[in-house]
Amino acid sequence: MSAQTNAETWSTIPGLIRDAVERHAEREAVVDGRTRISYAELGERVERAAAACMASGVEPGDRVAVWAPNTLDWIVSALGAVSAGAVLVPLNTRFKGAEAADILARSRARLLFVTGTFLGTSYVASLRRAQEAGAQLPHLDEVVVLADSAPDVPGYRTWKEFLAAGEKVTAEEVRERESTVTAASPSDIIFTSGTTGRPKGAVITHEQTLRGYEIWAELAGLREGDRYLIVNPFFHTFGYKAGVVACLMRGATMIPQPVFNVDTVLANIAAERISVLPGPPTLHQSLLDHPARDAHDLSALRVVVTGAAVVPLQLVERLRGELHVATVLTAYGLTEASGIVSMCRRGDDPETIAATSGRAIPGTEVRVDAPSGEPGEVLVRGFNVMREYFEDPAATREVITEDGWLHTGDVGVLDPGGNLRITDRIKDMFIVGGFNAYPAEIEQLLGVHPDVADVAVIGMPDARLGEVGKAYVIRRRGTVLTADDLIAWARREMANYKVPRAVEFVTELPRNASGKVLKRELRA
Repeated sequence: MSAQTNAETWSTIPGLIRDAVERHAEREAVVDGRTRISYAELGERVERAAAACMASGVEPGDRVAVWAPNTLDWIVSALGAVSAGAVLVPLNTRFKGAEAADILARSRARLLFVTGTFLGTSYVASLRRAQEAGAQLPHLDEVVVLADSAPDVPGYRTWKEFLAAGEKVTAEEVRERESTVTAASPSDIIFTSGTTGRPKGAVITHEQTLRGYEIWAELAGLREGDRYLIVNPFFHTFGYKAGVVACLMRGATMIPQPVFNVDTVLANIAAERISVLPGPPTLHQSLLDHPARDAHDLSALRVVVTGAAVVPLQLVERLRGELHVATVLTAYGLTEASGIVSMCRRGDDPETIAATSGRAIPGTEVRVDAPSGEPGEVLVRGFNVMREYFEDPAATREVITEDGWLHTGDVGVLDPGGNLRITDRIKDMFIVGGFNAYPAEIEQLLGVHPDVADVAVIGMPDARLGEVGKAYVIRRRGTVLTADDLIAWARREMANYKVPRAVEFVTELPRNASGKVLKRELRA
């Protein structure tokens, strides 16, 4: 089936779900712990969730948020909301209550699906604390707790109670609602922080999602019957779209893993005969270096797609040589471009795969704002460029030119073959274990501390996480703030990946004539 034929068959995500259920009804769709369901059962669950969303008053175009780890419940609630015509707003599981509340308020989410307790944290309690501290969520009508119990307060109920309320909505009514969704309808808004530290929501349509990830599935060689371990978080474009959506397109089995743990990854690959394992280079490196690797049967592993960081040539060669992975590819994307910009092709040599992020995907253009072979800002144009930043026309105009070029804020070089190599980040972003960390946002958060007069944050190399934050801090006069004090405070106030791992106290920060901090001097 060609990409063009698929695009005609699946003009929307609800259409894709129904097509997948019809074509792969008896095939295993999701394995989540001891729960195993077929595509037919997945279709039934998604339809029930869509009916419950409609019973809760969700209308086409309403925003529905999901704040939960990679689980079957995330898949069902998210796809149910989208089938009811809603626009999905995934929330980062590392967020604290105030950070989640900010996105819920800005997106005016009507409904929130939230996990119970995850990694020892009650997300419900975290959100309620944020509300008690003054977070205003006037548009949030209902919170559905993906657990057996919910707080005995108005607006909160359990997943079971939520589904029961949807029983009065018929299958015909759900199908009728699905038909109101068009290819041009927004499918999701994924919020990403910019250099200002204020999160901005990239609006992506059904058509952009389906076209982009049909291409991804084709280039990666994803096939019917593949067994895909989804370690990349669902709240991230790569986890949701290169994971859930791509599996629906091909009839692959999804095995969601809520937390990255190399022992669990090894056990899953062996027990579930995993054939597809995308993820950051750190994931694959830790797999290769694990002392108990040889005790696990990894022979089913066939496809690895990585990116988001420098990929050592040795990693590509070891995956091919030691694990006999037939397809190892690198790719580059950003939320504002539907998560996919360029990708290597099967058959590329190991040097190209390791040193570059491949060529522009079909239907798009990539150029570098510099003379040939020189580094410059990467610009992207094509179907994959977001429609806009949600309700932020000024920010949209800043990054998308009148003739459709998206300024990525990344610095790269194009080789004569059109392969893109990312060399730096204009935005100073660094990546902590696969999570994007934005210095300006972290600086804003640290600046709230009463003993901090000024602060600058940079990324520094870390053997385990790739990069971590380091803060250069000027204390307020007369205070005795210590590095341990500030780090402990930061752990209470922000997601763990944002917390600086090192703090250095300075008397001044290096600045240029216009007053901007010279971060290159801090890095040096």
